[in-house]
Amino acid sequence: MNYSQARLLVTTTALAISIVPAVLPVAAQDLAGSDSTKQEDQPLPLRPDRTVSIDTDEGTWISLDVSPDGRTIVFDLLGDLYTVPLEGGDATQLTDGLAFDRHPRYSPDGTKVLFVSDQSGSDNLWTVELATGDSTQITKSTSHVFLSPEWSPDGKYVVASRADSRLTPAKLWIGHVDGGSGAEIVKTPDNVKALGAAFTPDGRHIWYARRSGSWAYNAMLPQYQLEAYDRETGERYTRTSRIGSGFRPTFSADGKWLVYGTRHDNHTGLRIRNLDTGDERWLAYPVQHDDQ
Repeated sequence: MNYSQARLLVTTTALAISIVPAVLPVAAQDLAGSDSTKQEDQPLPLRPDRTVSIDTDEGTWISLDVSPDGRTIVFDLLGDLYTVPLEGGDATQLTDGLAFDRHPRYSPDGTKVLFVSDQSGSDNLWTVELATGDSTQITKSTSHVFLSPEWSPDGKYVVASRADSRLTPAKLWIGHVDGGSGAEIVKTPDNVKALGAAFTPDGRHIWYARRSGSWAYNAMLPQYQLEAYDRETGERYTRTSRIGSGFRPTFSADGKWLVYGTRHDNHTGLRIRNLDTGDERWLAYPVQHDDQ
């Protein structure tokens, strides 16, 4: 397996890590009888009453990304962001506090991390400088929820899924990294839901998982299929037709390979596709129990 294939595998599977220590704020009402420590400069009205140190070497429901140089992984755990060497070791905390930070993605030059955070009171897009730890708010909406952000290959734009609430279909949204209102793309029909966008390395196409409607109990498969949006023509093309669905597309850096998730039997696995020939095979199966 070459590096590009290894990166595709690690960006879509769970990761064992070591955190020494992680500090989690806990609300006062959850820990009665504690010694209160007042913190005057808090961005959120809720103040932590105690902190709890944890030492763990694994986590679940982790979103992660690999740095462009292939040396470091950034991931979210319990509402904070951490980095860890690709070969393993102790994790370093990148963000902290009461805000719930998640979905980190390295910038193409490896100097920043894009992520979703509610530190402004709503789920918005933020970046953090790896060298200084300084964070910058990109979107400033009070009426939307942002999900699964990604950088454009030139590092000038970010694309994400934006919804009116957690229960309404999310539409693809693109905006400049320096801020502004941005624009919705792939917004019709009204009930289309688009998640997990990924740029092709040349920046022309955006791939994502698309379905009709938001969410339902006991829904029949397939739920999602991969679709590609052409930024030059505005056309959209269906790229998978699997009964087990297609979701979370990820490209190798050289643009030759695509990896995506799909269900088979009662498990989720990863398929890898040669984009030159269209041939594909299982890269890893299973990677987890079915979670659609």
